[in-house]
Amino acid sequence: MASAVAAAAGQELSNPPSDGITNLRFSNHSDNLLVSSWDKSVRLYEASANVLRGEFMHAGPVLDCCFHDDSSGFSVAADNTVRRLFFSSNKEDILGRHDAPVRCVEYSYAAGQLITGSWDKTLKCWDPRGTSGQERTLVGTYPQPERVYSLSLVGNRLVVATAGRHVNIYDLRNMSQPEQKRESSLKYQTRCVRCYPNGTGYALSSVEGRVSMEFFDLSEAIQAKKYAFKCHRKSEAGRDIVYPVNAIAYHPIYGTFATGGCDGYVNVWDGNNKKRLYQYTKYPTSIAALSFSRDGRLLAVASSYTFEEGPKSNESDAIFVRSVNEIEVKPKPKVYPNPPA
Repeated sequence: MASAVAAAAGQELSNPPSDGITNLRFSNHSDNLLVSSWDKSVRLYEASANVLRGEFMHAGPVLDCCFHDDSSGFSVAADNTVRRLFFSSNKEDILGRHDAPVRCVEYSYAAGQLITGSWDKTLKCWDPRGTSGQERTLVGTYPQPERVYSLSLVGNRLVVATAGRHVNIYDLRNMSQPEQKRESSLKYQTRCVRCYPNGTGYALSSVEGRVSMEFFDLSEAIQAKKYAFKCHRKSEAGRDIVYPVNAIAYHPIYGTFATGGCDGYVNVWDGNNKKRLYQYTKYPTSIAALSFSRDGRLLAVASSYTFEEGPKSNESDAIFVRSVNEIEVKPKPKVYPNPPA
């Protein structure tokens, strides 16, 4: 029975981090997977072969990571630093620093810039092509209303979610001020924001078992489409138990999305039709991060306790890579015909 459950969870990667997993991301070019952790490491795996290809140790917990290309990536850490990592040579350089731990990092292929968000209440843009050293690589510093919790990019659009339920929307071509300043539609702290692959809006999740579906276009007709839904909850003895929704990941082909919660479940949703498509077998502990591979064939799941209930004995941190079946992620045929073009 245990092996059947393990098979349903996907292939467990060997040599996982030894402490909480903060993020994992597939490359845009291969099945390489980059993983950051509280154990002060960034690990590079070849996910389909279950091989650890490289490891970088930092001075403090690593809070996020992303790829630049298949041979290099970036990491941000609780020691306030922004690093570039070179996988083939196992070297790294420091692009620069914030004044507090750096929570998020995104690389914009559209702008050729790295964007970092910190608990120092700033966003910074860096040009990694500049020679090493902060004064040569820092493009700009942009004050935020609160500590930055989550970032997401689509084309030239950047969405910044902070403490205090603020959401700032920028055009990377003009960072002098946000295009839009919003407040989260959800009443509780934001956990994750992810832009729709089609560039029309973003999904935002909170600590209170909810996701809101938002649109950039401020016209009344488009804003009427926005909605929020409850998820990652259960009823026990007549009481609702509500779990934080830590992760959102979009399928690159179908535009459906997966959510991961502290209940140990991964759900797949069709946002257009407001339907849940699939729920995977429960994982050993909280889902800390999710990522689909570039072709949507694989889903990486970080099963890693996120301390939402404080220190307690918990399952080991683990990364599962599961093969994705089309039936789990493909939208069902629409009930209504598309309006005429």
